[in-house]
Amino acid sequence: MNRKSTPDIAAPAQPGRECPLCPRLVEFRLKYRASDPEWHNAPVPSFGPVDARLLIVGLAPGLKGANLTGRPFTGDYAGDLLYATLADFGWTRGTYGAHADDGFELNDCRITNAVRCVPPQNRPVGAEINTCRPFLIDEIAAMSQLRIILALGSIAHNSVIRTLGHKQSAYKFGHAAAHDLPDGPLLVDSYHCSRYNTNTGRLTTEMFHDVFRLIRERLD
Repeated sequence: MNRKSTPDIAAPAQPGRECPLCPRLVEFRLKYRASDPEWHNAPVPSFGPVDARLLIVGLAPGLKGANLTGRPFTGDYAGDLLYATLADFGWTRGTYGAHADDGFELNDCRITNAVRCVPPQNRPVGAEINTCRPFLIDEIAAMSQLRIILALGSIAHNSVIRTLGHKQSAYKFGHAAAHDLPDGPLLVDSYHCSRYNTNTGRLTTEMFHDVFRLIRERLD
């Protein structure tokens, strides 16, 4: 189902290209600006309409995915699986081409990351997750039509729980778990759609589809 986006809704704040807040991440992106200057190599902004009812929260940009292309989950295997699944369930327009200028759009869905800059070994540390959380707080606050948040992985889950002011101990991460949060959106969990998780069988395409069926049922 296609929903028209409302163009006059104010976009949430995004970290600037030269965001200095996490020294380790700054050093890492500067390293790749020197070796691969044609890459994005900067904080990756959110993707999709602000008036969407679904927000997907990932971990952080992939080195040769979003850090290269400048769009969340674009250019790596995790994005191939995520965007194919979104297309199957009616949350996209156009054809995903694995680059930021492919004309591909999201419908009633927005994607962001708990940490906006690529971390070494794809592992942000706790201080970096905490430092980046104000951007997630602003993101959620700006989404006036938000009804469901999908957290990809336990780090995203925990960051969302803390963003919304709840205790992690009260809402444990679990694949396909749905948490009815007080005075807030429904939080749904999924294992991250990384190549590692799919190669090891921790997450199958059918398991991922089951999560989106659950979301569709709750939205529609």
